[in-house]
Amino acid sequence: MAGNGTGRVEVYHDGQWGTICDLGWDKNDAAVVCNQLGFVKVIHEAKNALYGQGSGPVWMGYVQCKGDEQRLTDCPNGGWGATSCKHVRDAGVKCLHEGM
Repeated sequence: MAGNGTGRVEVYHDGQWGTICDLGWDKNDAAVVCNQLGFVKVIHEAKNALYGQGSGPVWMGYVQCKGDEQRLTDCPNGGWGATSCKHVRDAGVKCLHEGM
């Protein structure tokens, strides 16, 4: 993700970076990412690889955050290795980096 709080969401697992499938991706999920990265709040949850397609594994899908989790990996999800999802469905976020 860019330093401005906008970009594709990736997580580091099992020694490599991978993306998040947008199936089930919503504002609560994006809010956890923004909070985890130290941004003020979520502006938008992005789907369909809006911020570009990743490479490597699609690590997570069907993420179901309530919005108050500390890390994205604390949220219920479909398990590691969302192999049925392709990078055309990579999730992203746009976070507010300052202000209210």
